[in-house]
Amino acid sequence: MTEKVLISAAELNAMIPSPDVVVIDTRSPDAYAAGHIAGAVNIFDVFTFLATSSPEGVAELREKFAVSFGAAGLSGAETAVFVEESMNSGFGMSCRGYFLMQFLGYPKAQIVHGGLAAWKAAGLPLTTEVPTPVAKTFPAQDTGQDIIINYETMLAALGGETALVDVRDVDEWVGTSSSPYGPDFAPRKGRIPGARWLEWYRMMKPSPAGPVFKSKDEILAECATVGVTPETPVFLYCFKGARASNTFVALKEAGIKDVRMYFGSWNEWSRIPELPIESGVPFAKAAE
Repeated sequence: MTEKVLISAAELNAMIPSPDVVVIDTRSPDAYAAGHIAGAVNIFDVFTFLATSSPEGVAELREKFAVSFGAAGLSGAETAVFVEESMNSGFGMSCRGYFLMQFLGYPKAQIVHGGLAAWKAAGLPLTTEVPTPVAKTFPAQDTGQDIIINYETMLAALGGETALVDVRDVDEWVGTSSSPYGPDFAPRKGRIPGARWLEWYRMMKPSPAGPVFKSKDEILAECATVGVTPETPVFLYCFKGARASNTFVALKEAGIKDVRMYFGSWNEWSRIPELPIESGVPFAKAAE
């Protein structure tokens, strides 16, 4: 795999003249049209695509992004560099792209640390010119299948030694909203029973170039507050695997050894009536 995951805007700028670099802008088409890094290909589906964890859903996820990334010009020789507006404003868009690459077994993927905000802060230019990439055959592999789990595996982990970590916003955690798209977007509100809450914002801190990930020790300190150490197996979830992708990158960068994701997340779990949920403030219930 690519040794360095997070790169600076300056590092990307130095890489761009190479034909072996494909910049993937994960923002909305409107944001992309207003100005983007020269040569960047817009793939908003990196963020919007809703996946399920059934065998059919995983196969669809695999096929969908093998086609999309191939159309962007990725054949295995090129490095894919993902960018979003800023690390805390796009719900983990760029990190979701990176996670998809790991799932597909693509060995060369990186993230612009700080996103487009860092690019702008460095005084680097934007363009409205839309590139025409040469489509290639994307080499999807099976080597990344172990980082993605299904709802059956999540259900079996309830009450076990694996840390089930919910990284959603507080209103979703306590069950007053079902999603970032509105309180009633999903059919049920709440959380997976026994999950530990580590809100994804806690992985980041301000910088002159916008929000960036905290240092390794700072991230490990945040993890320690919910009983997660570098040796703790972790299953992450959010609503659809975007914010959890941001946390996935943070935890892996900090040295947490075994991190996997329930990519279907709350969007799927809430739609399966027989799966258990809990809601409210956990300590309030414990005190009753």
